[in-house]
Amino acid sequence: MICILPLLSVLIGYAIALFFTPKKKNYLKLLMAFSGSFLLSLTVMHLLPEVYHSAEDSHEQSAVGIFIMLGILFQIILEFFSKGAEHGHVHSHDTFEKTPWLLFISLCIHAYLEGFPVSNHADLAWGIAIHHLPIAVILTSFFLNTKLRKTAIFIFMIVFALMTPLGTLTANYAIFFDEYHAQITAVVIGILFHISSSIIFESSENHKFNLAKLSMIAIGIVLAYFLGIDAPHVH
Repeated sequence: MICILPLLSVLIGYAIALFFTPKKKNYLKLLMAFSGSFLLSLTVMHLLPEVYHSAEDSHEQSAVGIFIMLGILFQIILEFFSKGAEHGHVHSHDTFEKTPWLLFISLCIHAYLEGFPVSNHADLAWGIAIHHLPIAVILTSFFLNTKLRKTAIFIFMIVFALMTPLGTLTANYAIFFDEYHAQITAVVIGILFHISSSIIFESSENHKFNLAKLSMIAIGIVLAYFLGIDAPHVH
């Protein structure tokens, strides 16, 4: 289930954009606000305490902080190539004459790394799935307005959908993840920090909150809290 959820969310988002062509962006912005809040809450309430708890002394705790900051910096670098597509920050005037390989590779790296902590946190699979659904809708809609062929778009979205499950499977079976679990998780925490906070602020016009968006953010926080209480960790 933890591998299927992120996969299905991308495919559902792709189908929504392909067959229904959503024109009202307000609903997507509300979903983005909820997904950003939900993902950030899961990270702060569950991933962050665990990775610091695994540190045995203050020196290791400082190292965790460094890896979190490295994750933030790494995500900023990825967004230089992806143009912020990880949080739906694509514009209609951004067109491609050929396959946007840098965007494709950056998004895949981002999605792959997101899958690593899912191996130990079943609840995070829901956060990633909710995060990827509106992104898939926005990306597919964007690509449909470019000169990219529909076959290329389909292949891109399939590969993108597979990256997070692939990251989870890598974490389950790769020996190096057990040895560097805290460091890798800290890097992913930094990535999720940057992505989720960007989503929350960019989901509002001119960075102003209205009642609907504020409500969605509050629901995301509450749902993440209760989901984390009941959701078992996967080992």
